[in-house]
Formats: sequence, structure tokens, C-alpha cells
Amino acid sequence: MDLGLKDRIALVAAGSKGLGFGVARALAREGARVSLCSRDPNSVDNAVRQLQNETGAEVMGVACDVRKRADIEHWVQQSVERWGRIDALLVNAGGPPAAYFKDITDEQWQAAFELTLMSTIRMIRASLPHMQPGSSILTITSSSIREPIEQLGLSTVMRAGVAGLVKTLADELAPDGIRVNNLVPGRIDTDRVAQLDQNTANRLGISFEEARERSVQRIPLKRMGTIDEFGAAAAFLLSPAASYITGATLRVDGGQMRSI
Repeated sequence: MDLGLKDRIALVAAGSKGLGFGVARALAREGARVSLCSRDPNSVDNAVRQLQNETGAEVMGVACDVRKRADIEHWVQQSVERWGRIDALLVNAGGPPAAYFKDITDEQWQAAFELTLMSTIRMIRASLPHMQPGSSILTITSSSIREPIEQLGLSTVMRAGVAGLVKTLADELAPDGIRVNNLVPGRIDTDRVAQLDQNTANRLGISFEEARERSVQRIPLKRMGTIDEFGAAAAFLLSPAASYITGATLRVDGGQMRSI
């Protein structure tokens, strides 16, 4: 199936590793021109080099802390100066730290707000003037928006706000021909998930391997997903092949989430 991504201009936030890198790689493999960002300049350079070597696609990278409006605007401007427009935007950021509600300070709530919700608002706001009919926006949230996860209250609250924003913008931007969707990862094999498994192991006094196996056994497909499987789903939703899909939330979770 041709997704129609060849020569499309795609911006991928937090694209140097993990889920973001999986999306950037899927887009590059489909022939898109990809601009990725990440806080660490070395990680950005390594990711750009790897994608260019693997796919032969046009890829650029910009160091950007998505908690800072000026950094986001700089990334968008650099991308537009090179390619003139934005056809696809992948909104992504690292997750807030795990903690129980009683231990979360006002400062941590504010930091989570800036990292998760305000970064989404700012990325979309900066990109919209450079989009046209047929463009697409996709946010990565969390399975916690459907089924809250122990110790992830910061993520649950902020990402639920992102999900609400997606539905709002799907209505507002539809007359402009711009689609907005949400992608929910389940147990995808990333550093973030490994850290959560280690937290579980520490809390229960078991090994990392046992904690991970318990998690895997709750997945109907009995395995974790890969960043490439997640990236393929994202590439579809960002592509013209998904031209009649907006305001939707797709789960990439191996069937783990039990909610209907």
C-alpha cells in the first residue's frame, strides 16, 4: 500500500530515540522528508545520521527542549526555511516522573504541565500557519488516558488534557482540511517502559525480569510491541492514506487495554 508520504514534510518531536525515533524511521522509509528534534544535540546528530544511512531520505535535526516556546518556534522555523511547509506533525515528549499523588509537589505538577500539555499546544500553534489542506497532526499520549496506571498520576492528568485538545482541534481544523488524531502506545519496548518495569520490581521486591514477565502476560499477544510497529501505525495516521480519519484515538497495545 502506498501511503502517499513521498516528499511530504514531516516534523517529529522527541525523535532521536524510543517511540519518536520509530515514527521518524517509518516516515523516512516511506520517502518523507523528516525534521526531528530532541534536547540532546548528540542524540539528534546520531539519529539523523542513522536515518540517512538506513533510508537515504532527507533528514534534518534540531536541538530543542519542548518545554521552551522559543526552542519549539526555532525548530519549526528551521524546518520551514528548508522545505517551505509542514505536511505532518508528530507531537511527542518524554513522560513525567512516576510518583504517588501524596508525594507530588506543586513544582512537579507545573513541570508536568509544561512538558506534556503546553508543549503540545505550542508545537501545534507554531506549526499551523505552515499547514494547508491535507496536513495532519498526531499526538502520542498514553494508555493511562483510558486506564489510569499506578504512580502515573502526573501523566494521566496531563495526557487526558492532550486527548481533549485533540477532539477539540479535530472539529476546529476540519474546515481547513487539517486532520488531528491521537495514538496510544501500550507496552512498547522502550527505555521509558523499562524504567517503569524497574520501578515495579523495586516496589514489589522482585527482579526486573519477573516484573517484565508479569506485564507481558497481561497482553493478549503475549509480547511487547516494537518501535517499528508503533511507527507504522503513526505513519499511516499522518499520511494521505488516512484522509477520512480525524478526532480518533488508535491503540497500539497488542490488545492489552480492556476498555471498549
